[in-house]
Formats: sequence, structure tokens, C-alpha cells
Amino acid sequence: MASELLSEFSSAPVEDIPEAVREHPQPSSRSWFDQRGWRWGLSGIGILLLLCLPFLLWSRSSPPSRSQPSNAAVPTNTDSNPDEIATVAQPASEPAEENPSTSLLGHFPYEEAPRSELVSITDDGSILLRQAAAEKFLDMMAAAKAEGVEIVPLSGFRSIDEQEGVFFDVKAERGQEATKRAEVSAPPGYSEHHTGYAIDVGDRYYPDADLRESFENTPAFKWLQSNAGYYSFELSFPKGNAQNVSYEPWHWRFVGDRDSLETFYRVRGTRAQPTVRLKSRESADE
Repeated sequence: MASELLSEFSSAPVEDIPEAVREHPQPSSRSWFDQRGWRWGLSGIGILLLLCLPFLLWSRSSPPSRSQPSNAAVPTNTDSNPDEIATVAQPASEPAEENPSTSLLGHFPYEEAPRSELVSITDDGSILLRQAAAEKFLDMMAAAKAEGVEIVPLSGFRSIDEQEGVFFDVKAERGQEATKRAEVSAPPGYSEHHTGYAIDVGDRYYPDADLRESFENTPAFKWLQSNAGYYSFELSFPKGNAQNVSYEPWHWRFVGDRDSLETFYRVRGTRAQPTVRLKSRESADE
């Protein structure tokens, strides 16, 4: 009986087996999703790396910027001992240009010449110069006279006390402001006449041109222009001079030895003075 039942069951068609009893392999939807998700994930990472690659390369090639003062000390390793640190000072900024010696109203300070170094260049002893300047001036006068030109000394050494009157007394008489007075006369302590190297001159045959710009038209001035350099004299205040002092064709200074050269050029310092245009004046009394 049992064998018959078994035979019938085994020979029964498969369609008679209930659907729930049949074994059908089901496709794994989770496995397909996982595989596709990994593909998308890897693709996204690749795209992100491609986008970030230029920035990474730029950041590696650019050195970090650190602001340091130009004159800060920078530590460096010494060759002898890596553990020791040496400081190397960086070049400082350009030093400020030195100011020239203190000037006043366009004039430079000068010391009085020692009286022991002064000698007379006139018979009455009223006009004095330093020894070296006096000798050269007398030689120059003689050379000019030999050519028919007579140079006359008008003023030489002048003390600081004497300059007080020349500056302040005349300033008051003329009602001048200090700046205007300084255009034609140096304040006391600032006149080249203090040095014993400066002299005012005139032409014996043209006295009306004394201490005036018209002196430039005299034979004496023209001779000096051509020959004064041979005797180590130079014009102190030419036209357009940097000190803003009026043009003085009669005012000359001696620069024929070391002391005189240093007196007039070292005092100016290193800074160039501004060039200015001067007003023409008919008379002055530097």
C-alpha cells in the first residue's frame, strides 16, 4: 500500500506540485544594487580627485608666505655645528640722507678767523685777509694792473660783532623783513667774511658800480671772470645760486689751500641745495 502511494506520488506531473512547494532560484536584487553602487562610488571619487588635483599641485608648488621685517635677523645653521644657530642681519633700508650743516635763511655758519692769521692788504690796515688769501689777492691785483685793470678791495674780514650792525641796523633802517635782508646780507655768524677768505671788490674807474649788479659790466669783473681762477678765487654767489642769495658779482672767496676749501665746501654737507630763481636787485651789501 505504501509502495503504491509512493509510486503515484513520484509519477505525478510537476504541475501538480503547489507553487509554494516548487524551488525556483530567486535573483538577488541586493547583490545587483551593491555592485552598481560601488561603481558609482568609485566613479564619484575619481571625478573628485580630478577636480582637486590642480589645487593640490598649486598648493605644493607655492611656498608659504611669511611676512618678515626687512631688517629682521634670519636664523641659519652654521657649517661647524648644526645645533648652533647664527643670525644674519638682513640689509636695512637706505639710510636717511644726512642733513647739511644747520643753515639760517640760506646762509651757512662760519667761525671767525683767528686775529693772529690776518694780515692787511691796504696801506691803512683797514682791510684784512688770511695770510694765504692776502698773498694771492695782492698778486692778482698786480697782474690786473699790468693789463690796465685796477681792482679795488672794498671789504675783507668782518667780525661777528661787525656783522650785527651790517645785518640788524641796516634791516631796521630799511624796514626789511629778515628773509628779505638775508637775500643781501648774512646774519651774524653766517657770513663768509668771518673766515678771512672772502673779499668784496670794485673797479677803480667805475666807483658807481661798487656793490651793485652793474659791476658785472666793468673791466674789473670781466678780467676776474677770465683770470681769478689762476689765483684760486671764485665767485661766491653767482646767478641762480642754491643758497637763494642775490647775485653778487663783487663778492669773491679764496679756495687755494686745504683749510679754505674745507671751510666753504665741507660745511654744505651731502644734500644738494634746491635751485631757485632769484629776483634781480640793483644794490646789495653782503
